[in-house]
Amino acid sequence: MSRIGKLPVEFAADITVKADGNVITFTKGKTTMDLDTKGNVSFTLEGNTLTFATLSDAREHRAFWGTYRALAANIVTGLTTGYSKQLEINGVGYRAAVKGKVLNLQLGHSHDIDFDLVDGLEATVEKNVITLKSHDKQLLGSAAAKIRSFRPPEPYKGKGVKYMEEHIVRKAGKTAKK
Repeated sequence: MSRIGKLPVEFAADITVKADGNVITFTKGKTTMDLDTKGNVSFTLEGNTLTFATLSDAREHRAFWGTYRALAANIVTGLTTGYSKQLEINGVGYRAAVKGKVLNLQLGHSHDIDFDLVDGLEATVEKNVITLKSHDKQLLGSAAAKIRSFRPPEPYKGKGVKYMEEHIVRKAGKTAKK
């Protein structure tokens, strides 16, 4: 039995939620996000509460129950408060700058890397910290992972791009012969 799936998703009055078949549409201001359940769960919308239920007792349907409830809760949280993720750049000559809708990264390659910021994703840079903000948790996570993949941190000096909360396990270098 899913503990997550049992919980109702409550949203503020300024968020409009509409159900059209298997698609749930969340709207706040100009921002609209859709959640397509693909007929894997049933849901009911009553006032400012959205509840999910399984279609059967099959293992697959029970898994979808908690998953779609969590996705709906993430959309509501994204529309109310938003999400942010910070990346830290370490290394001599490594830097980043935002130019319009493009994040320019200099990470020790022979060329600069221009990362296009899609709609719904904002980036700011202060010294060696890149802050990404979005209302879409999945978009934010994939963008941060892509930026980190350009120069992942190495274990000897810790140079590269890492998440702010990430801890790099350091290796000992070569020792001199005695």
